[in-house]
Amino acid sequence: MKIAYFDCFSGISGDMFLGALIDAGLDFKALQRELKKLKLDNFEISAHKVEKQNIAATQFHVEYQPEHHHRHLRHLNDIVDQSDLPGDVKKGAKKIFLKIARAEAKIHNMPVEKVHFHEVGAVDTIVDVVGALVGVKLLGIDKIYSSPLNVGSGFVTFSHGTFPVPAPATAEILKGVPTYSTDSRGELATPTGAAIITALAERFGDMPTMTGESIGYGAGSREMENRPNVVRLFLGQKVEDREADAVYVVETNIDDMNPQWYEHVMQRLLQQGALDVFLTHTLMKKNRPGVLLTMFCRENNLDDLVRIVFTETTSIGVRIRKESRRILTRTIKKVDTPYGVVRVKYSELNGEIVNAMPEYEDMKKIAEKENIPLKKLFEIVQQKPGQ
Repeated sequence: MKIAYFDCFSGISGDMFLGALIDAGLDFKALQRELKKLKLDNFEISAHKVEKQNIAATQFHVEYQPEHHHRHLRHLNDIVDQSDLPGDVKKGAKKIFLKIARAEAKIHNMPVEKVHFHEVGAVDTIVDVVGALVGVKLLGIDKIYSSPLNVGSGFVTFSHGTFPVPAPATAEILKGVPTYSTDSRGELATPTGAAIITALAERFGDMPTMTGESIGYGAGSREMENRPNVVRLFLGQKVEDREADAVYVVETNIDDMNPQWYEHVMQRLLQQGALDVFLTHTLMKKNRPGVLLTMFCRENNLDDLVRIVFTETTSIGVRIRKESRRILTRTIKKVDTPYGVVRVKYSELNGEIVNAMPEYEDMKKIAEKENIPLKKLFEIVQQKPGQ
């Protein structure tokens, strides 16, 4: 599994993110070709080597004609939807734009659709967001991890006035993410950079166990006295250690919902990335029969999944806790039988297979077609080695 770890000791911005990808091996011409699919005629991108306190880094830059109007969320979404970009890039870009819009809407106490994006709506930020997603895809990165984010210190001045660092929108986006402030004066984490890394990172913390393949440095535009203004990116293969893991557990008790809806709710949660969802019958106040809905998920999609619970059920509150768990390394192999191919999930502990479980849907399909008992087919599959 190819993974990326962003070391954000000098913060993060959209151009730093892209600069690090290019410095680590992203094909610049391939990135150019993909960004041209945005069908925006008034921008050009460039990347060149710079030095930040004797550290060679790549600086990404977007040149564009200044705009004299503000954009709303729908305008950004229209730009993406009208492009020839892949579907997953479109979906990811709109998710990041929405994340920024929600932060601005909360700060200014207005509906999301009324938010003027101001600096965020500029062409360079649209390019940064789409470019980041395209770059990750072109490099074949499966998962992204990040260090805690250095947000800087002091004050920042922008269209709404002067505020302490981090700026209000950045602070809102970074809720739930480990951050810290150093003696580095100025804004180190921008709203766009914060939205990109929080949308893409699996978790924030120490570097995962990995075998490094390349290292990239993405340069920021500022010069700092006490550290290079760069983000460092490690690319490589994850060293599998599946015995230790952490998940978020979300629970809610429901006693006033149409039971026919549960299938739809569970399906939506699983489609949106929940690791598991299950229901437990329970007795609630006044001995009313109820259902305990329990969901396991990762931190990166916790908010989106909780939102589904609130919008798709009658729940008015959820309990959330982080728990550690131990899981086995799992691989799926195909097993040939006299009746057809069956996928089998093998679970290993320290390299030893301790469980082998055929996929039920494969077994059911063959059993019905060949008119043989599931039990017999199961015994045949258990005796076959996987490919």
